[in-house]
Amino acid sequence: MIAQNRRAALLPSCSNAKGMRMEIASADFIAGMAKGLAVLESFDVHRQRLNATLAAERAGLTRAAARRHLLTLAHLGYLETDGHYYWLAPKVLRFSGSYLASARLPRALQPTLDRLAAQTQESFTAVVRDGDEVVIIARSGSSRVLAYGLHIGARLPAHATSTGRMMLAAMPKREFTAWMRARELMRLTTRTVVDARRFRALIDGVRANDYCFAGEEHELGVLALAVPLRDMRGIPVAALNVVAAAGRQDEKTLTRDFLPLLFDAARQLRSVL
Repeated sequence: MIAQNRRAALLPSCSNAKGMRMEIASADFIAGMAKGLAVLESFDVHRQRLNATLAAERAGLTRAAARRHLLTLAHLGYLETDGHYYWLAPKVLRFSGSYLASARLPRALQPTLDRLAAQTQESFTAVVRDGDEVVIIARSGSSRVLAYGLHIGARLPAHATSTGRMMLAAMPKREFTAWMRARELMRLTTRTVVDARRFRALIDGVRANDYCFAGEEHELGVLALAVPLRDMRGIPVAALNVVAAAGRQDEKTLTRDFLPLLFDAARQLRSVL
């Protein structure tokens, strides 16, 4: 009976491919795979090269365990090393390339983003949320690359971006409250809202208005306006935004000129999401 109870025990839930919460029995959970992926995810724009000690700290493992995972990942070709430090190898792009080639959502959104860019000469992106961040899954082919790192696959902080706040506002209120309790908002520019009470009020406003403006909170000189992308059931599955330079636009003109375009695009996309 005890063994059966252990097998039936559920690990913390995670999100599946459709963004729905999913639970897994402990007997089905492969801890070694989870640890290896945690080590792989430890590499980011802030820490591009890691040794065993740094990887252990970022992945929550012992140094010995982190070292074994680093060596294994290097042996498999996912990491490169000089014998002391490790960094991501091109082989990791197989995952993102396969996703972009096979996933329906980026392919469904791309034509609309390109059309909007050609019509307005501004840049457009579409994102999905992944924990504390949003991930760009499609972007327009506009030549105006205004903000640093706005490439497909880029991960941006949810609290400081228009699309991120849009996705946070789409969360059930109880889930958003729990999300707020679990973290401290990081200041990225002098304009980033980091006060918890003020941030909750901002999200309430986004939820009520069904759009979000963010001005120079992720990067100075960059403004963005976002709307949710909902499927036929009315469930937000992504967010769409326009990104513009502060010298050419302000909140009033960006909202006046682009919000109708964004809402119209969101309505047209609803049947394909």
